[in-house]
Amino acid sequence: MPPRRLSPEEREIWARLARSVTPLAGRIVSPDPTPMQTAVAPKAAPGSQLSREAPARPAPPHRPAPAPVLDSSWERRIGNGTLAPDVTIDLHGHTLDTAHQRLNHALGTAIARGHRVLLVVTGNPRPAHVGPLGHKARGAIRAEIGDWLALSGHADGIASVRTAHPRHGGKGALYIILRRKS
Repeated sequence: MPPRRLSPEEREIWARLARSVTPLAGRIVSPDPTPMQTAVAPKAAPGSQLSREAPARPAPPHRPAPAPVLDSSWERRIGNGTLAPDVTIDLHGHTLDTAHQRLNHALGTAIARGHRVLLVVTGNPRPAHVGPLGHKARGAIRAEIGDWLALSGHADGIASVRTAHPRHGGKGALYIILRRKS
């Protein structure tokens, strides 16, 4: 089935919705948010000549720059286990709240001191199956840590997050590589 154009009523609804949205910090906002419209070529009557102009395409949405990729020396050191963490923080035995607070404190301290590599021991990830009624007995910290780091006030100081080498805890730990101080 070919795509269709939005009706005037749908365009108005879309425009109201677009005006009610607050953009995320750091995102570029177009001055005139218009709904994406798709065009259907009009059906020509037999023997008639209709112009088949290509519809104007909306500009692609702004995408943030991709996260920096570590150079080959970092990749090699992570892969062969020779990366030496500057700081290790163990979150085993903590509740989600205390683990989150400890992680934020450790990140702030490490950034202030100019450290480059944090080893965060979280415990093994939760198995694919979750217990009865969504019980999260294992791996709760590991399941949340990605969101904590992304939403942290220190997110702009993080260059990369990688699973640790088995020597440092394997799947139960993460390397947090911090950006070099300017």
